[in-house]
Amino acid sequence: MRPFEFHRAASIGEALDLLAQPGTHPLAGGTTIIDLMKLGVENPVALVDIGALPLGGIELTNDVLRIGALASNSAVAAERTVRSAFPAISEALLSGASGQIRNAASMAGNLLQRTRCAFFRSHDWPCNKRVAGSGCPAQEGANTHHAVLGTSEHCLAVNPSDVAVALLALDAVIAIRCHATAREVPLADFYRLPGITPHVETVMHPGELITHIDVPKSRLGPKSTYLKLRGRASYEFASASVAAAVFCETGLVAEVAVALGGLGTVPWRDREAEALLLGKPLTKETIAVFCRALLAPARPTEANRYKLDLASGAIHRALMRSAAC
Repeated sequence: MRPFEFHRAASIGEALDLLAQPGTHPLAGGTTIIDLMKLGVENPVALVDIGALPLGGIELTNDVLRIGALASNSAVAAERTVRSAFPAISEALLSGASGQIRNAASMAGNLLQRTRCAFFRSHDWPCNKRVAGSGCPAQEGANTHHAVLGTSEHCLAVNPSDVAVALLALDAVIAIRCHATAREVPLADFYRLPGITPHVETVMHPGELITHIDVPKSRLGPKSTYLKLRGRASYEFASASVAAAVFCETGLVAEVAVALGGLGTVPWRDREAEALLLGKPLTKETIAVFCRALLAPARPTEANRYKLDLASGAIHRALMRSAAC
């Protein structure tokens, strides 16, 4: 780990002043950035501790759930309103890490965590995410756990966040602030596909700070669920995961949302594919049609083709579980 400066921000304004300096990184729970610094993957000039900022609230007002950027994963998962009105968020957080990590990890930090691709985290290999233009050995190397959706010849790395998948299905919006402006970005537009610039992972600019996450209350929210398939039952990243919610009227699908994790370079959702379920009964056959459309853009390798079958089965289970709620 290289030497770095350490600052503790007493206000949002002070934090933004400090973050405007090149090479400066915010520190919240530290469950990701500290590990990456130890590995030499991240080398900030300075860290700004934002833990004392008033960004940890969780409240439901005007039919919008507002989650502060610094709310801990544990606090959000345990919040009664979240568990009743948006259960997929709670389920995703509880499946995402051990209790100790959830206690420390912040919601914004969870959204901004970086991939667990072994090539990215080791200097023994080149990586376009770590050093732009250096190459992607996962293309021909060990890629059993890599992405099948949203990939490019420059990157196959999976987005690791569980809760981002649930938030995508629930139409969450990310509030971002810098000194000059405050803006709101739908989670569907927050992450960037790797393309030729896999090192640019989100639409955030240097010096910006996430302040909160808004999740609109809806008929789908209480029926939402999160299903995670992984190699072991204890703390592990998803091989495939699904956040799903379906609302039926007179036996036909009136509203539906399905988001995938573990398969994409970004959390994955396809509203055109969802439209294939609208006005139809929720059956094995209609779900199969949806799965084929949703997974049609997939570009699997021989080693990770199994993820397509995992995802299809998980989607079926999650939709039927939601419909039974």
